[in-house]
Amino acid sequence: MAVRKASAKWIGTLQDGNGTMKMNAWEGPYSFSSRFEEGDGTNPEELLAAAHAGCFSMALSGSLGRAGFPATSINTEARVHLTKQEAGFRVSKIELATEASVPNISDEEFQKVAEATKDSCPISVALGAVPEITVTAKLV
Repeated sequence: MAVRKASAKWIGTLQDGNGTMKMNAWEGPYSFSSRFEEGDGTNPEELLAAAHAGCFSMALSGSLGRAGFPATSINTEARVHLTKQEAGFRVSKIELATEASVPNISDEEFQKVAEATKDSCPISVALGAVPEITVTAKLV
């Protein structure tokens, strides 16, 4: 199977430093402010959210297709909650919100497939230490 890679460089102290994160098709800045405040740039949690949303959308398409209901479109947003705890910062929750256009499927069947996909998509599985991952699924 494929091996994917990304890199990050950090210069300086935690609060005053800055860095860049790089993937094959994207490179961008990050800083203390972009991670823990509302500063410009990105952060690891935002990239994690993008990865989870992308993985879930593709996995849901596959699950729906195998169930006999090919989707015409799927749009997913992931919200990663970073919370301060006694042992430091932790990802405490991820909320997936997906909207899909799926002809001829009942909402009950769609919900069942979406929930099963939330538990089985590779990024969800990799994030097994996150205490709570939810999915809100809506047919459009």
